[in-house]
Amino acid sequence: MKVTEQSSKYSDLDRMSTKELLENINKEDKTVPYAVEKCIPQIEALVDGIVSRIQKGGRVFYLGAGTSGRLGILDASEIPPTFGAPYDLMIGLIAGGDKAIRRAVEAAEDSLEGGWLDMQQYGVDQDDVVVGIAASGTTPYVIGAVKEARKRGILTACVTCNPDSPLAAEVEIPIVAVVGPEFVTGSTRMKSGTAQKLVLNMISTASMIKMGHVKGNKMVDMQLTNAKLVDRGTKMIMEEIGSDDYEYAKSLLLKYGSVRKAVDYFNSIK
Repeated sequence: MKVTEQSSKYSDLDRMSTKELLENINKEDKTVPYAVEKCIPQIEALVDGIVSRIQKGGRVFYLGAGTSGRLGILDASEIPPTFGAPYDLMIGLIAGGDKAIRRAVEAAEDSLEGGWLDMQQYGVDQDDVVVGIAASGTTPYVIGAVKEARKRGILTACVTCNPDSPLAAEVEIPIVAVVGPEFVTGSTRMKSGTAQKLVLNMISTASMIKMGHVKGNKMVDMQLTNAKLVDRGTKMIMEEIGSDDYEYAKSLLLKYGSVRKAVDYFNSIK
């Protein structure tokens, strides 16, 4: 039996008090980072592979179904506003298309050809990276896509929570975070989903830092999409240029559109 489908270590959940439920869920959640820690060598290899391909004009494709697909879309969608990267640099695809983000599309994940077909509109090539995300490691939509991609010389990886899965066998870099049985038997939106989110955070954040989108510990290329981010960017500029003039720093930010460009301009006129 798949580890992700094994029976919960806890019985009679329906008889637990609210406090007992929350404490036990939290107890299980605490084990997840340790499972992810064991995957760092594989995550490192993937990040280095991603960076080398992005530098040649490549992109990253996340593919998944259900919770896994939604997590991939979430991670990909945060890259442009956080790091100022192009919207088509990291692309999240879900079985069943965008409508499946909010509502399950029956049997969409069972198509072995579906994932690869969904990628065709993007003209995927050997400079790209394909990352299959599936807690079970058995989703046909994901397996078919990575298998076809690898056949064409594209770097492939996966994020899964079952050891020795069919998905892991099809990719060059298998990232397998074995978190054990879920608190609610088979509910992989819980620990497995948390592990996948942590891994995706590591992949995308480390890749963007290596691509130069962070200076020191600051998001110097973030998009100014709301007042909070304008305020944050203004304070970053004040710190970088050694000024306590908030309005001047804000004017630079709004004129040049990013912390990086504003600071570069200031340095050029010093």
